[in-house]
Amino acid sequence: MLHWAIEPKTMVSGKLPTRPLTSPSRRLTSRVPAPGDVWVYWQCHGREDVSRVRDMSMGGLFIETPEPKAEGVLARLNFLVQEGQIRADAVVRHAKSGVGLGLKFTALSEQDRPKLATLLTRLRRTTHPSEK
Repeated sequence: MLHWAIEPKTMVSGKLPTRPLTSPSRRLTSRVPAPGDVWVYWQCHGREDVSRVRDMSMGGLFIETPEPKAEGVLARLNFLVQEGQIRADAVVRHAKSGVGLGLKFTALSEQDRPKLATLLTRLRRTTHPSEK
């Protein structure tokens, strides 16, 4: 967990200190860009769709879809990748109208977690081929 240290001299009597111009990411895991061959079949509010995955991590992913969903809406995800089938439940964390959805994983089985980790390792190597 990150903690901010505030030096006493930054306080002005009765005023809260200002936030830094850039703040650290709230993500616990870094996102990995996904090449065009990673797709997810997803279900949300009775609607089914297949979308391209733009980036992902052990904590969530961003999918391309022109149809926005409200924050907090639940989705069921199914990946069929060379690592095998990966199933997960997720919640919409943000939506960019006409662009896509940011989803946070809420449930990932113990058998699917290693497959997701292997997929992310492969994607990292695709993005950064010099890393072993």
